[in-house]
Amino acid sequence: MNRKILFLLTVLFVGCAFVSAQETQKSNLQQRAEEEFEKGQYTNARALYKLAYENYVNKGQIKLGVECGTKAAALYYRENFYPEAFDLLRRLDQNIDANSQSLGSAAEALHYLTSKERMQIYMKIRRGASVVEQLNIMEKQASVANDEALNNDLLYNKAIYYYTFGQNAQGNAVFKEMADKLTASKEYDKVDEVYQTLIANGRKSGSTNLVAQAYRSYIVWKDSVNALKVADEIGALKSQITDDAAAIEEKDSLLTARQAMIVGLSILAVILAAVLVFGTFVLLRYIHLTRKQKKAINMANENNALKAKFISNISAQLNPTLLKLNGDIPEVKALREFSEHIQTLSELENAEQEVELEDIQISQFCESLMDQVRDKAKNSITLEVSAPKMSVKLNKAYVSHILLHLLSNALEYTPDGGKVSLEFKKRSAHKVQFLVSDTGCGIPEEKHEDVFKAFLEIKDLSEGDGLGLPICKQMALNMNGDLEISSAYTKGARFVLSLNI
Repeated sequence: MNRKILFLLTVLFVGCAFVSAQETQKSNLQQRAEEEFEKGQYTNARALYKLAYENYVNKGQIKLGVECGTKAAALYYRENFYPEAFDLLRRLDQNIDANSQSLGSAAEALHYLTSKERMQIYMKIRRGASVVEQLNIMEKQASVANDEALNNDLLYNKAIYYYTFGQNAQGNAVFKEMADKLTASKEYDKVDEVYQTLIANGRKSGSTNLVAQAYRSYIVWKDSVNALKVADEIGALKSQITDDAAAIEEKDSLLTARQAMIVGLSILAVILAAVLVFGTFVLLRYIHLTRKQKKAINMANENNALKAKFISNISAQLNPTLLKLNGDIPEVKALREFSEHIQTLSELENAEQEVELEDIQISQFCESLMDQVRDKAKNSITLEVSAPKMSVKLNKAYVSHILLHLLSNALEYTPDGGKVSLEFKKRSAHKVQFLVSDTGCGIPEEKHEDVFKAFLEIKDLSEGDGLGLPICKQMALNMNGDLEISSAYTKGARFVLSLNI
């Protein structure tokens, strides 16, 4: 009977551990969202965070779902999509309420997160009364949740509100309360971080008064903390002195043991010397092998350069012969194009000079590219261009080649009634993107990298040599940019040409 009970308890413990691990492990969608966010791809990150939120909620993992949902909401109002942000936060609260029985007191902590995002939105649009209302709600939620971290976070947000709306006295009082709490628990680094954040916010908002007040408070706090640290260090030194005195007294009574230890250390020194000699031998052998490997790598690089030159020479030597053949024959035409593509790819890979740039009117440029492929469109295919009227310095030849190739491919794989679009987006002061999207069959995610690799598979040249996308990829790299396929787009295929300007 005891064995059965023990077995049941073991199974229950393992099951709980498994569920706990499931609740804390990040999903692939969330990891991808974080990666996109780190790269500055905020639109993709927002879409992935939203998908991760829905996925977590469907699995009953509400805490992780709320975490992803609030991040998606933050990315909405970051781009001034306020109705979408409020709607998502409302849905999050509904999900929390629907699972309040299983969440228990944690439900209020999750509601605190959604209320905090609403407060941030109202702060951004300068609606002070609404900010106060949200702070009052957050205070009740933090109290019910009984979470010290939430109480500290609440104090910080109160301080930021007061300073933002010019209520410096109230801000100083709240900030001092928060700093005193963290100082009492000796969390000096956290207090220092909070002060630095406040000074940075003051500088960002252009409030010299806020910066001056925060800096004065910071200096006063720093002096007091230094005094506390000195007192702590003195106490620690006194304790160390006491311990050292006891250790000395104990060691004095163990002189014989010390002598034995000296003998042991001498033996150990001999052993270490032997190990050092052996280690020196191993190190010299490792250096020798490393030099051989470096020599082999250099030889391999030279061989690759020779191979590239050889392939380029073959292409150049074949051209005169191919030009003598009848170009109307499909196979001959395919061979000519294959030879030209090899020559182009070889030249791009070996190019060392910087590409030339010129001012391009983006709207006119995109419209002209779409006009060049319009006659290739099948019946009922919709062609769309979305580009602002602005000027950007680009290499017109390379960008035109890439976009015309992508648009031609999109038209080829889009069925009747579909849509092909060309968009331009400025992601930051020094980064722009061209997006070519279609509603065709799409490209499997596992092949997103392979389509940019040359000579990956043997192909019938009359059906295409597969070098178009590798050439486009190399052109993008030569412009200090990149060409990728968007994994977040699921209605067909979307190619993203990113350029640093």
